[in-house]
Amino acid sequence: MQLLNDLLNIQSVSGDESPMKKFLINLILQRMQSWKVTPFMYTGEEFHDCILLKFGNPRTAVFAHMDTIGFMTRYHDQLIAIGGPESEDGTELVGEDSLGPISCKLKNIDGNLFHDFPRAIERGTNLSFAQNIRIHEGYIQAAYLDNRLGVYNALKVCESLKDGWVVFSTYEEHGGGSMPFLLKFIMENAPIKQALISDITWVTDGVTHGNGVAISIRDKFIPRRSFINKVIELAKNSKVAFQLEVEDAGGSDGREIQFSPYAVDWCFIGAPEDNVHSPNEKVALYDLECMIDLYKYLMTHL
Repeated sequence: MQLLNDLLNIQSVSGDESPMKKFLINLILQRMQSWKVTPFMYTGEEFHDCILLKFGNPRTAVFAHMDTIGFMTRYHDQLIAIGGPESEDGTELVGEDSLGPISCKLKNIDGNLFHDFPRAIERGTNLSFAQNIRIHEGYIQAAYLDNRLGVYNALKVCESLKDGWVVFSTYEEHGGGSMPFLLKFIMENAPIKQALISDITWVTDGVTHGNGVAISIRDKFIPRRSFINKVIELAKNSKVAFQLEVEDAGGSDGREIQFSPYAVDWCFIGAPEDNVHSPNEKVALYDLECMIDLYKYLMTHL
């Protein structure tokens, strides 16, 4: 679990994903020679802070977003949310500006957000939840399991992948925006017909801990049903535990695939978590294992 621990301790708030990009590039360069197929890596200014890995002759792409929710400092100790974080009074926040490290608490006063750091924090500084990783009785609990677990899953898929794209995207938690140029590059260089969204979903009254990875039939958006049916049939054949999700809210990088000019099918598949967008997100380790196993199976059989 050391890799997951390292991923969880990197700050990568939407719009400021460069620390995660640097970590992933170093990790990929260290490990890629030991993978079944050595991928070609695309990164650099042309791709902002995104990373694309092309294995063999791709038919399918896995997308995992690197960014997290958080807060940005404004004026007079004010904070503005990035994405949709829980904003409970007293929540511990961390960050850094040019004057040094920052550790403070969030103050929620009638819905207006402030920090209690003893000095002014430079405007535009990103703050994120202080990390506290707990692994106990079959569960992992921490800040930013969404989407560090999705990134972790994508990296595990890389170990045995022969043909496919694995893509680490940005901005997902705050409106998206990297998917259009990523899809354009993929479709011009090694086109695909289908995509899997490696992200984390919610525990609900119908999707629970310990019953396997969730395959989403729909969230706010509705992917093409014939492709979803294909994924479900393959999931049954895989013998990996899964549960079906049907929701009317939420979204992911899949939304941008659906809105793109490309006829690419997509399906969101991820472990369910409780305490969403809080410092105490909680996921069953069994569901994470099922997520990894199912992705490996699907990337071979789709």
